[in-house]
Amino acid sequence: MSVDVQHAVPDEGAELNTTINTTPLVDVMLVLLVIFLVTIPVIVQEIPISLPNYRNVVTITKPENIVIAVDAAENVYFNNELIDISTLRDRLLRRMEAAAASGTGVYPEVHIRGDRRVRFEAVGRVILACQLASIQKVGFITLPMGGGN
Repeated sequence: MSVDVQHAVPDEGAELNTTINTTPLVDVMLVLLVIFLVTIPVIVQEIPISLPNYRNVVTITKPENIVIAVDAAENVYFNNELIDISTLRDRLLRRMEAAAASGTGVYPEVHIRGDRRVRFEAVGRVILACQLASIQKVGFITLPMGGGN
């Protein structure tokens, strides 16, 4: 009994499949995308705060308010009067004492007008004097956007 065994010999003329099978690559990328989409909200932590809305409030000038201006040369003006920065705290304290003595409960507010070219250190000295004099309300007077110099 003779069995004719033919060995499988690859056909010399058949072409090899040289293309890359991208299906596993796409599957892996989709899995990674889902993992990132799920984990990113957990990683990003945000502090829940309520931010104020911007509104333009017209400054109401009251007689007890104090306007302090600081020019580009760091000169300090107390209600349009040139003063030395070392005397600012004492002047503010006198105004606070006078307001307390009046018994009305109305204390002065300080409005600071700082030149845009002045160093912040000069404005910081004015703010420090306000803190040392226990001024409760300090504001900055600015021009509206596109309002010139």
